[in-house]
Amino acid sequence: MSKRLRRILYSLIAIGIFLVLIQMATREKPVTVVLAEVQTGRVESTVTNTRAGTVKACRRARMSPPSGGQINKLPVSEGEQVQRGQILLELWNDDLTAQVKLARNEAAAVTASAEQACLVADNAEREAKRMLSLSKKKLASDEDADRSSTNALANLAACNAAKSQADVSAARIDVTTAQLERSRLRAPFMGTIAEINGELGEFVTPSPTGVQTLPAVDLVDNSCLYISAPIDEVDAPTVKPGMDARISLDAFPNQTFPGIVQRIAPYVLEVEKQARTVDVETVFISPDDFGRMLPGYSADSEIILVVRNNVLKIPTEALLEGNRVLVFSDSDGLLVERTIKTGLSNWQHTEVISGLKAGERIVTSIDRKGVKDGVRAAPELNTESSILQ
Repeated sequence: MSKRLRRILYSLIAIGIFLVLIQMATREKPVTVVLAEVQTGRVESTVTNTRAGTVKACRRARMSPPSGGQINKLPVSEGEQVQRGQILLELWNDDLTAQVKLARNEAAAVTASAEQACLVADNAEREAKRMLSLSKKKLASDEDADRSSTNALANLAACNAAKSQADVSAARIDVTTAQLERSRLRAPFMGTIAEINGELGEFVTPSPTGVQTLPAVDLVDNSCLYISAPIDEVDAPTVKPGMDARISLDAFPNQTFPGIVQRIAPYVLEVEKQARTVDVETVFISPDDFGRMLPGYSADSEIILVVRNNVLKIPTEALLEGNRVLVFSDSDGLLVERTIKTGLSNWQHTEVISGLKAGERIVTSIDRKGVKDGVRAAPELNTESSILQ
C-alpha cells in the first residue's frame, strides 16, 4: 500500500473515532429510576380514618363526691389497681357517722319498747280470754269481760304502733347511712387509678350545673380497650360490623395489631370547617395487646373491605394518571408507557387485570425529573423494589 493510501486510511479512522467521541459526548445520559417487579399476591380494598383516632377504655369513670367537703381520707394513689367497691376517697363525715350511731341507738330503744308493748298485749289477750270463759260460766260479770276485751285490743294497737315506730327507726338508719355513704367515693368496677385531683385536707366542690370541672378521681378499666376513629361519610356505608381491620399506633412504629369492627356510630358527626365523618369503633383481637396500650394513645384503623389472593399486583405509587405505567425494557434500557386495567386498590398495592405480565419491571420513582416515555433509563443500584407476597 502506498504512503498516500495509508495516510487517507489513517485520516478516515481518525475521523471515525472523532465522530464516535462526539456522539458519546453528546448522547443524553440515562435517568436513574427505581424499579418494582410485577408479582402475584394478595390485594385488599381498604378504608382508613380521616383524622387520628384514639385508644379508649370500655369503662372509665371520672368521679367526684355529690356534695362538697374536706378530704379526710385518700387511701389510693395514681397507678394503683383497685377492686370494685373499694373506697377511693372520703370526706370529713364525723357528724354523719354520729347521726348513724344515734339512729341505730334510737332504733334499738324503739325495738325494745315495741317488744315490751307486744308482751303486754299478749298478756292482755290471755286475760281477756279467761274473763270471757268465766263470764260464760257466770263466774264473772259481763262488764269485767268487756273491760278485759277492750284492754286487750288497746294493748294490741299499742303493740302494732310500737312495731311501726320500730320500722320508722330502721328506715331512719337507712337514711343516715345513705347520707354517710355520699361522703365516700367507691370504685364502681375493678380498674386503675389514672388521676387524682386533690390532697388530704383540701376542699372539693361539686361541679355547678352545666360547668365541667376536673374529677376528684379518674378510674380506668384497662382490661378492655377499643379504637374510636372518624371515617369519611362517603366511605362509611361500606363498613360493616365484624370486618377485619389493622390497627397502627404512633407509640408502636412499624407495627400493626389485628382488630375487628365492633360498632358504627348511628349518626354523622358535623364539625365546623371539617369533612363530615362517622365514628367507627374497632377492638383488638388479642387480649395480650391490652397490656401494651394506654387510653389516650393516637391510633389509626385500616378496615379491610375486600380481599383477593394470587392476583397480579404493582405498587400503587407506580400508577400515572389514566392507569398508565412506565415499563423498563431490558433489551434497550428504554422506558415504555403502557395503559393497564386495574382492579382492587389501596394506598400500597393495586391489582392488575390486564396490560402487564409477572416478572416485568415498572418504574416507581415516577416523580423524578426526566422520567417519561421513550427515555433511556438505568436502575438505581441496591434500591430496586419488589412487592411482598
